[in-house]
Amino acid sequence: MSDTELSETELPETERSGTEPSATTRRQVLARTGALGASIAFTGALSELFAGTATAATQGRTGYGPLVPDPDGLLDLPKGFRYQVLSREGDPLRSGEGKVPSNHDGMAAFRGRRGGVHLVRNHENRATAKLGVPTVKGLTYDPAAKGGCTALALDRHGRVVDERVAIAGTAVNCAGGPTPWGTWLTCEETEDKAGTSGYTKDHGFIFEVDPVDPRRTGAVPLTAMGRFQHEAVAVDPWRGVVYETEDAFQKPFGLFYRFLPNKPEGGRGSLRAGGRLQAMRVPGVPDLSAIQETGATFDGVEWADVPDPLAARTPIRHQDFGPKGITHAQKLEGCYWGGRCVYFVSSFAHSAEGSAADHFGQVWRYDPARRRLTLVIVFGPDTDIQLPGESPDNICLAPSGGLMVCEDGGGTQHVYGVTRGGEVYAMARNAQNLGTPEEPEWGEFAGVAFSPDHDTMYVNCYTPGTTFAVTGPWRR
Repeated sequence: MSDTELSETELPETERSGTEPSATTRRQVLARTGALGASIAFTGALSELFAGTATAATQGRTGYGPLVPDPDGLLDLPKGFRYQVLSREGDPLRSGEGKVPSNHDGMAAFRGRRGGVHLVRNHENRATAKLGVPTVKGLTYDPAAKGGCTALALDRHGRVVDERVAIAGTAVNCAGGPTPWGTWLTCEETEDKAGTSGYTKDHGFIFEVDPVDPRRTGAVPLTAMGRFQHEAVAVDPWRGVVYETEDAFQKPFGLFYRFLPNKPEGGRGSLRAGGRLQAMRVPGVPDLSAIQETGATFDGVEWADVPDPLAARTPIRHQDFGPKGITHAQKLEGCYWGGRCVYFVSSFAHSAEGSAADHFGQVWRYDPARRRLTLVIVFGPDTDIQLPGESPDNICLAPSGGLMVCEDGGGTQHVYGVTRGGEVYAMARNAQNLGTPEEPEWGEFAGVAFSPDHDTMYVNCYTPGTTFAVTGPWRR
């Protein structure tokens, strides 16, 4: 079949029957990364979180209080919270492989032994980056590229005991996502081919990274998952399907994809076995920005086969998907799995740049069992949730059941919390001024993630590249 949904015989057994795996199977899948508690706690949280109007959003708790200026000029937090700098660009890597690279971006936290934590951190380095990821034999894809990932190992007290290269020779590693089997999928946000920017190989792929022993995964592009401007991914732990966002801010805008792996049971290295890449089509909706009403729902979502996943001649979003076309959206970024649905973010849409309408951010939910797409939130001055800034980027579940949102826009940069009632509050502010007192400039936040025990929030400052660990009364 070249178009729309898979036939009943092509779907995984659990998707054909409409039933779920047994409780034992599901718990085993989720427990592999310590995600069991988070996934159960998240079920239904967003429908409650964004159910209110702007008036209702002003009622209830007010976050953790006002931000207190940091005397060291690094990170402003509410009273009762404190931070530790885990890593900073330019410092020596503990492995002796070189210096901590620039441009800290997407990140994930994994459970380690004896209460420890493993962090995997992207470096969104282009060919012109100040500090590239050091090349390491067996972990380097293209020696001419400066992007990649580094891995930090923390002991049970939160102290850094190791920091090393996890993958090198990739390009513009923006975000990604964790797998149910405990690895990190790092995404290249570029479509540059060999010969561009001095690269010796094509770029625009996803790579799998083992946070404990990166040599077990190496530097192998998962080519069947497509070559495009990748942003983030989320894995359906029930069916093994991988959802992917494409960050494109110029027309034609990006697409929302799903990858149907040949080995849906998963496991480290399973995605190398290939699969089928498809793009989402919402009938009658060529541009998601046109939808402005929170709660708007679309049933009968279709998935069209991507004609050329490797984009050998034409970028995927330019390819011909037939007379029905395909659904685009500007600046598709964050993507994560919660409960039984996948959530993805459009950071903004500007009609002046070709979008059907304007917004300051959308969060969408796709329910694969019902083939249903729902707009769960719109950020903006005339919408239900008032985000003080613009452009929500990375998002993660907070211990309180709400969300933490990294801001990626102009002016002062924050991590915002969003409560279950829809209230927005400032959780952290970047105090590192890169400009002057007359013309200040602040780097964005990225890679927000919580430790498996939910006691620590990890977050990156993009520039100057800094990784923070934030502790405090999260469960208040």
